[in-house]
Parts: sequence; structure tokens; C-alpha cells
Amino acid sequence: MTGGNTLLSAQHLSVRFGGLLAVNDVSFDVHEGEVFTLIGPNGAGKTTVFNLISRIYQPTSGHITYAGPQGELRLTEQAPHTVAQLGIARTFQNIELFEHASVLANLLIGRHTRRETGLWRELLFTPGTRAAEVRAREKVEEVIDFLDLQHYRDTLVGGLPYGVRKVVELGRALATEPRLLLLDEPSSGLNVEETDDMAFWIEDIASDLGITVLMVEHDMSLVSRVSDRVLAMNQGEVLALGTPAEVQAHPGVVEAYLGTIDDVSNLRRPAGQQVKGRA
Repeated sequence: MTGGNTLLSAQHLSVRFGGLLAVNDVSFDVHEGEVFTLIGPNGAGKTTVFNLISRIYQPTSGHITYAGPQGELRLTEQAPHTVAQLGIARTFQNIELFEHASVLANLLIGRHTRRETGLWRELLFTPGTRAAEVRAREKVEEVIDFLDLQHYRDTLVGGLPYGVRKVVELGRALATEPRLLLLDEPSSGLNVEETDDMAFWIEDIASDLGITVLMVEHDMSLVSRVSDRVLAMNQGEVLALGTPAEVQAHPGVVEAYLGTIDDVSNLRRPAGQQVKGRA
């Protein structure tokens, strides 16, 4: 889906770490309801941009605006701990879950940002607190059903296969009821079948749940399948912006990211048959 209102707008972002210019004058808009993907070779600055949005880094120059629940605001002026409350959730390339807790418990942790009661009401376990817990459990059960995690509901995360844990982390992010979902290399470590399942979830998150998705990804078959628009970066700068087909055909992308004509042909094969290229 494209053409919606602008949900997030990055304007002239630059980040310098000492003498290294990691991001240089990067601008782009993310529209409501679309899947927007950042690609590029290692060191292109993709993760740095992600970390700017999630407030891990502060830009050296430039800013990010976001259409928050109370209206448009400067995201780059918000405290990091408020990002989730603004409706922005993130997954990580390296899974960040509580391995000694169940799938259900990990998803319930995601409801913390939607906390409706204060400390004293929780200590006294008032009727309002009980009702809030019921609502939280209902929402988490909806996520479990959506991602087909029923079989794993009470299983400790540490005993789950890697692919299932990736889905659990996705579920915890969805439990926060985000407007914008940041996916950091969602196919990393997954086999072809698991990557195909991940593509299915991303498509449904955008189309059925109406959640805007911004992701960094290296598997070009996944990028081509789910993305409405793609931003290619190289050496911290914007190289190309457009549909997956437009970006794949850009000469600068072919040279800096895809490498060879064989790689370009590889992108146009059906999903599941591509050879992965690192971003």
C-alpha cells in the first residue's frame, strides 16, 4: 500500500562518530500502511538510521518528525523510554527475549507500555486492575492466534527453535499495539521456509492489522515480495528510492549492492529460489 499520509519523516539526517560520517544528509518519508525497506551493503548506515528512529542515537544534524497519538512531534526530541508509548515497536537482529519465561509471559511483557493502572492500585489488586489484566491477556491471546503460536503458549522461550523465537519476538512487538513496526533483519538466521512464513506475517501485519512496517533486510527475495518502496543506501548516503523493481534496476545499486548481472537476474526469480545477498 502506498500513497497514505506521512507517518514518519526523516529530514537531512547526519550522524558522525568521531571522524567517521556514518550517515550523511539522509531524507525519506514513510507513509501510513506501507512496508518501507532499507537495503545496502555492510556499513551503508541502515542500522544507524534505525537506531536514530528508536532513539538509541542522537543525530549530529537533521531531525525526524512522527505523527504521534497527540499529533505531529519531533521524534528526535523525545526521550528514548517514551518511544514505545508513542506507538513505535522494534525487533532486533539478535533476538532479545526472556529465555527462562514462557511465550505467554514474554508477550505479556510487551503490554507494559499499555499499562492502565498505577502502583497502589496494582498492590491492592483493585477491580480496575483485574479488568486491565483481563484486557492485556485478551490482546496477547489475539497475537498468539494471529501468529499461530498456540502450541508454544506455555513453553519456555529458551527451549524453542530459533525460527519460532523470531516469531515470538515479532509477537511481543505486536502486543504493544504499534502504529509503526521496526523490523531489524527479520529473516536473519531463518531457512527458506521460515523466511517465506515471515513474509506472510509481514504482509498480513500491513494489510490485516494496518500497521506500517519499516525494516532493514538483506534477503532480496523477501524485500521484493513485501516492500511497497525501498531505500538503497551506500556509505551513509541515499543511493536510490522507489519500488523494488526501480531500485533493483538502478545502476548505482547494481554496482554498490548487487554486484553482478547474475545477482540482478537472481532477484527476479520466484521467492524461495534466490541466493541471499547481504545488506
